[in-house]
Amino acid sequence: LKADWWDEYDRWQRRDLSTRRFVYIWADGVYFRPRMDEEKQCVLVLIGADEWGRKEIIGLADGYRESTQSWRELLLDLQRRGLTHAPDLAIGDGALGFWHA
Repeated sequence: LKADWWDEYDRWQRRDLSTRRFVYIWADGVYFRPRMDEEKQCVLVLIGADEWGRKEIIGLADGYRESTQSWRELLLDLQRRGLTHAPDLAIGDGALGFWHA
């Protein structure tokens, strides 16, 4: 099951986004503390909504403390996969990494 899941996840991470247009994007980092590690590892999440209000996760990546570099890498990956139209509105919290990226 795990091998199948990884294959599916890999295809999802490489899917073409060139025909998609999202008018809203929500950005946030979700923190986990497995084994109580001191490092601030998190999962960066981008959720998009199209003009009909349909929402979907468009980006998901591990990052370090929501850093500018981590967010930049995720955004550049989306651009490489064809997401070229900027949203009308991006929503995020006060973590500046996303906004700087």
